[in-house]
Amino acid sequence: MKKKASKISILGTGNVGATIAYTLTLEGHASEMVLVDINRDKAQGEAMDIIQCTALCPSVDIYAGDYPDIEGSDIVVVTVGGARKPGQSRIDLAQRNVNIIKSVVPQAVKYAPNAVYVVVSNPVDIITYAFLKLSGLPENHVFGSGTLLDSSRLREKIAHHVKVNPKNVHAYVFGEHGDSAMVPWSLTSIGGIPMQVFFDHMRNKTHEITAIDHEKVEESVHRSGGEVIRLKGATYYAIAVATSKICRNILRNTNSVMTLSGLLHGEYGFDNLCMSIPFILNRDGIVNSIAPPLEEAEMEKLRASAELLKDTIANLDL
Repeated sequence: MKKKASKISILGTGNVGATIAYTLTLEGHASEMVLVDINRDKAQGEAMDIIQCTALCPSVDIYAGDYPDIEGSDIVVVTVGGARKPGQSRIDLAQRNVNIIKSVVPQAVKYAPNAVYVVVSNPVDIITYAFLKLSGLPENHVFGSGTLLDSSRLREKIAHHVKVNPKNVHAYVFGEHGDSAMVPWSLTSIGGIPMQVFFDHMRNKTHEITAIDHEKVEESVHRSGGEVIRLKGATYYAIAVATSKICRNILRNTNSVMTLSGLLHGEYGFDNLCMSIPFILNRDGIVNSIAPPLEEAEMEKLRASAELLKDTIANLDL
């Protein structure tokens, strides 16, 4: 059977959008890729730079285009909007980037009404909500990268502490992709073993394994993005890999569980806002949410995160 060609369009070719395009090329997830940016020369330059390496990596037809060129896309990745500046919170970006999304949505939906839209623009929960409400697209076809990156950061920090491969750590960050995000530690496991059981066992074998300071680790996860921005001016490698992973799971119909920002309908008592909890992801987008029971202290933190997002949504000009 001939493999179905896959088409991915990327809206916005700043650091994040361009690095996503580069990562998708290296991993061979698309046979056709369209880069759209208000600065056409920038999009064309990024496409040229990437296509010149395709003799050495998976082949892709990548080119700069305009909105009509995204027609037939399987996935549209949304990275348009201003980047976060040093000292600026993601929420501070909200109205400015919502205004940009207002001009993007009608054009994107006109030409790619059947695509799955992956929103990466920050503040991602707010922009995802705005895109969904403005577009009128099915809820499963519009979601944000959410706390997938935060969860990756958390897994790396736990893995480093206990000296195991990060792939063996199963841990999540829920809520806002930002300072109010919370870690449901009760759901964390290492190699399929509840984290506390793993600790108790390993600490009987070696004094090198010490208890994790939950608050310190959560604070570190919250600060990670801002610290990278302070040091190098922007973050784009890790989010590019996270977005590529999302695209892979859509195109390969993997039914993977990922913490993504989707519209909630009563999960944990929250309605009419987008934030991250586990969702099952496949070719139809996010098809089911998962809301495992949390401890009361964890629920308090999740409520605080949800309230912050609700307050922001209430003050938006949509």
